[in-house]
Amino acid sequence: MKQFYKSKSLLRLSFLFIILFSVISVVNSCKDDDEDQYTDHIVKLEAKITTGGPPSTPPGSPTGDFKAVATQIGTAPTTTFNPTGITWSTGDIFVNSSQSQVSIAANAVLPYADSELTVNIYVDGEIAKTKKVVGSGEVNVSTFYSFLEL
Repeated sequence: MKQFYKSKSLLRLSFLFIILFSVISVVNSCKDDDEDQYTDHIVKLEAKITTGGPPSTPPGSPTGDFKAVATQIGTAPTTTFNPTGITWSTGDIFVNSSQSQVSIAANAVLPYADSELTVNIYVDGEIAKTKKVVGSGEVNVSTFYSFLEL
């Protein structure tokens, strides 16, 4: 009878250790999931016109004009109509990678066949995406950058 009692007690003790070990394992595995998977980045969106033209283009020649520049960070679109100058930029913006995507599109009228309209997306000070179109007349160019890792 004493032998039976000891084996029953040992079985209960073993069962208790298995349950305790299982609970500790589950708690430790859930700790890693609590870390923030998103990070902040410094983003700058830029559109630039390079006029081109013959090498002897006199000062005051046509330089090209922006018609519109549209940007979108996450789900927040912004459009700027008729910006002045040949370079347009957002400046540095703090963007959390939870926004998933940033994009820029530009529309301009270029004066010469070798004029260029370029859009750039800088992430943390480095060019992440760039796209360029060459031509004269009204031209469009757009690009996007995704923070999602595929």
